[in-house]
Amino acid sequence: MAPWLLPDGYGRPALAALLREGSLVTEAGRLAVRRGTTRTVRRRTPYAARAAARAAEPVMLVPGFLAGDWTLTAMAADLRARGFRTYRSQIHANVGCTLNSALTLEGRLEDLAERRGARVQIVGHSLGGMIARGLAARRPDLVAGIVTMGSPMRAPAAHHAVLTRGVRVLNRLSDAGFSSLLSEDCVAGECAHLSFTESQESLRHDVAMTNIYSRRDGIVDWKACIDPQGDAVEVRASHIGMALDPRVMDLVATSLLRQSSAVATPLSVVETA
Repeated sequence: MAPWLLPDGYGRPALAALLREGSLVTEAGRLAVRRGTTRTVRRRTPYAARAAARAAEPVMLVPGFLAGDWTLTAMAADLRARGFRTYRSQIHANVGCTLNSALTLEGRLEDLAERRGARVQIVGHSLGGMIARGLAARRPDLVAGIVTMGSPMRAPAAHHAVLTRGVRVLNRLSDAGFSSLLSEDCVAGECAHLSFTESQESLRHDVAMTNIYSRRDGIVDWKACIDPQGDAVEVRASHIGMALDPRVMDLVATSLLRQSSAVATPLSVVETA
């Protein structure tokens, strides 16, 4: 991968860091408990009082590298229960050129914005947040705000070696004729440079951003997930588990509501218990 994708001050998580991703089991357990509690409360609530107030802005969820919309199904369901209109990115597996993915999502954003008569907020996990950051910079007329989860925007190559191996496999398959997959140019050439440069551009004053990160992240360097223009919020979760942990879902919902207000107020840096 191009050296400028790993600027000074950032590093790759050590081999042992991957063991921290084992907390995914605990995070999935929390989700199961939350769902059970929610069902109980819902059964005891009168039907007329069950509907949540509808949020004004639509929300698109974008999955991370090697993942698809299915990885954010639980989060989408949680947001819908809170009154948000959620939409899929229509990415079945995020394994292609980042610029191409961004262009496809831009077209989808245009459709959603026109249909709903409002700019869209984007929730992106890992690579999905990096794509969202670039889209927000390029099309502020379509994007009202973004929430990133474990997205190493400041240093895209600051990730675990196991992820690097996955990238190399995709590069080889692309060279072998699978043109829809991530090519070498997407990680070391002009394509990578354009994508990275776009993700570093300043956001318009009315585009809000929240960066959710975890020092327990076993996949990416947490420091690379904090953007100077965003409100950084620390959680205690694994990289993969951010998409399942109900505590993170609470923060995502809070951030979306805050960002949808006319005047956004800073969100304090907190660590979930």
